[in-house]
Amino acid sequence: MIEIVRTSDLVLLGFLQSLLENANIPFFVADLHMSALEGMIGAFPRRVLVPADHVTQARRLIDEAGLKAELLS
Repeated sequence: MIEIVRTSDLVLLGFLQSLLENANIPFFVADLHMSALEGMIGAFPRRVLVPADHVTQARRLIDEAGLKAELLS
């Protein structure tokens, strides 16, 4: 799994999840349950990971959605 986005923005995270699900791109959101430990202050960003063989497709999809700035290099 390759990390493509790291964010504390839960709205952005939900949008990315929807994009990836609709494109049938498998993904995993790491650190999703850290909010229980941090008290919902957003100190720990969530990480969106996709399998290595889907990275190019996922990055293109996110770029086409106008969110290129959110992608990790």
